[in-house]
Amino acid sequence: MTRMLIVGPPGAGKGTQASRITTTYGIPDISTGDIFRANIKNETPLGKQVKAIVDAGDYVPDTLTNQLVADRLGEEDAKNGFLLDGYPRTLAQVDYLDELLAGKGQKLDAVIQLTADQDEIVERLTKRALEQGRADDSEEAIRHRQEVYLRETSPLIDVYRERGLLVPVDGLGAMDEVAERIASALAERGITPVAGASASAGESVA
Repeated sequence: MTRMLIVGPPGAGKGTQASRITTTYGIPDISTGDIFRANIKNETPLGKQVKAIVDAGDYVPDTLTNQLVADRLGEEDAKNGFLLDGYPRTLAQVDYLDELLAGKGQKLDAVIQLTADQDEIVERLTKRALEQGRADDSEEAIRHRQEVYLRETSPLIDVYRERGLLVPVDGLGAMDEVAERIASALAERGITPVAGASASAGESVA
């Protein structure tokens, strides 16, 4: 019965840790990007709306994003908990999620915030872009994405910090080390893994 969010800057290993968390705590990893792609692939009515908006180069509006997330949280595997990744992104979405969960007699248990020194992340991603031959992924572009993340998420992080839900965790280091930090921080809040579950071993996220 664990309901959580995970936030973190691009390059902090959020996707990797989200996968581990869902395995360890026995809850589904619900990513808005995955929800969009699944609905588009399955050509659902909502998916067709999203495809038309994305094809036009526009942003998916809150109302449609909210509806897609609500549908996903209503599925059987999310009834006993979930990890939301990429949602909420706006204060209006925060309010919507609050109301959605309250209507079910539920609430969030924690908001995991992966933190990392911006210069270290930029150095890591710049090096990776060079190794992979991604010349368009310049240091300037990488820094811009970091700044957009900070600008967009700061208001949300402030809200969850004020509510006492924020769980900041250093996201730099080997994957196993970061996973252990997350588990320890959640254990301090009484959030423990499901019986018999454990995160799989991994390599460094250098």
